[in-house]
Amino acid sequence: MAQPSLKTNNEGAPAGPIVGAPGEDWADVKVLKAAPGNSLGQLHGTVAIPPISRGFVRTWWAFVGPAILISVGYMDPGNWSTDLAGGAQYQYHLLWVVALSSAMAVILQICAAKLGVATGRDLAQLSHDRFWKWTRLPNWISAEIAIAACDLAEALGSALAINLLFGIPLFWALIITAFDVVLLLTLQGIGVRMIEAIITVLVLTIGVCYVIEIFVLPATHPDMAAVARATFAPNLKTFFAHRDMLFIAMGIVGATVMPHNLYLHSALVQSRRLQADDASIRRAIRYNTLDSLLALTAAFVVNAAILVLAGLVFFGKAGTTLPDGRHIIFSGDSDWIRVAFLTLTPLLGAGVASLLFAVALLASGQSSTITGTLAGQVVMEGFMNWRIRPWVRRLFTRVLAIVPAILLVAFSDKPNVNNLLNLSQVLLAIQLPLAMVPLMIFTSSRKVMGVHRNGWFLMIAGWACCIIITGLDIYGLPSAIHDALAVFRG
Repeated sequence: MAQPSLKTNNEGAPAGPIVGAPGEDWADVKVLKAAPGNSLGQLHGTVAIPPISRGFVRTWWAFVGPAILISVGYMDPGNWSTDLAGGAQYQYHLLWVVALSSAMAVILQICAAKLGVATGRDLAQLSHDRFWKWTRLPNWISAEIAIAACDLAEALGSALAINLLFGIPLFWALIITAFDVVLLLTLQGIGVRMIEAIITVLVLTIGVCYVIEIFVLPATHPDMAAVARATFAPNLKTFFAHRDMLFIAMGIVGATVMPHNLYLHSALVQSRRLQADDASIRRAIRYNTLDSLLALTAAFVVNAAILVLAGLVFFGKAGTTLPDGRHIIFSGDSDWIRVAFLTLTPLLGAGVASLLFAVALLASGQSSTITGTLAGQVVMEGFMNWRIRPWVRRLFTRVLAIVPAILLVAFSDKPNVNNLLNLSQVLLAIQLPLAMVPLMIFTSSRKVMGVHRNGWFLMIAGWACCIIITGLDIYGLPSAIHDALAVFRG
């Protein structure tokens, strides 16, 4: 077997995985150990890519997976909070914002996948290699804070689902979620394809729950013409005339694009054994682009479904009375995730409605937690070149997220999950430009990407996304901080 050339990093270590030539039999390709410089070493280069002769479907199936893991970050509990608020207060008017933010996410994730395939390095590693040394520690710390913030939202989502499903107090439900470290450590030992399969099942669970909620239950059947108009022909005059609508729209955009997903995607694509020649790199970029487009389109459908459900059930209503006599008032300050669980059953007249909602929430929180752990490993190994045992890595991330949540819940009589989620979004907003801007610098550079650098469309669209998202984050940061401080005021 002829030995192909290897991409190398600036230290001479192999930067990309190794496979045989395209004409060789797939079964003959050996799994080689990842180089010491590779992030996610236990997953690196472990999925074989079939030769071109095996056809489109077989090749596409080999590339499917990384974007599915990424997509769960776009339907985590932070998205649920903003989508529910948008639908409840403005029905379908913000669907176009969900579509726009999803389109921006697709563009940035395609760039992240291209970076990993073309260079054999992930975003954190390239930032380590090409920026000043003094930036490494601050960049790593900010990325860790962002990941901990994501973990906070995901832990809260899972804990709230446990609380709603089983009546376990939120404090103890948070303690239970802390022990998912055992599950995650087990998953990392079974290979990337099994992780991708588990995440796919969780994503499908979310999707099926919402299909039933919207299209099967008798009290819900959206006007699809109105949904289409709100998505593709927005009423911008109404949008800019309502400041509160603009603020929720900013929340939707801010909750959609996650900085840790950019680091993670550039590393996950290297779980495939890619060849170093230009033709093979182009092929890998095409298939990863397709993978990103399909997976993030599915995430958009889920987010749109959450907003549509809220618009169907809550819009135009001042409140409702529960079977036990409690009266719940709907307002801009409502804890919408909890309100949705409590009121879906009486409002829709279907006992299964609230159960489906909570099951989907639990699936959302757990799937996002898995990818957050992997992202933490990528940024630590990439920025600082530190490699520690997986259980230590997981414990470190979980403590950063769980301890603040437990303290806040313990010292608050009626903890508002929306306020806790707002706190996590503030931290994400601060870190997001530190991931987006380097990504666009690298993928637009011929020196870094060679012939695979961004074309004019991706370059213009990618930088436009950076400007829009960063501007919205800066504009909305004061209000988000104000809301987040409500957490500490109880």
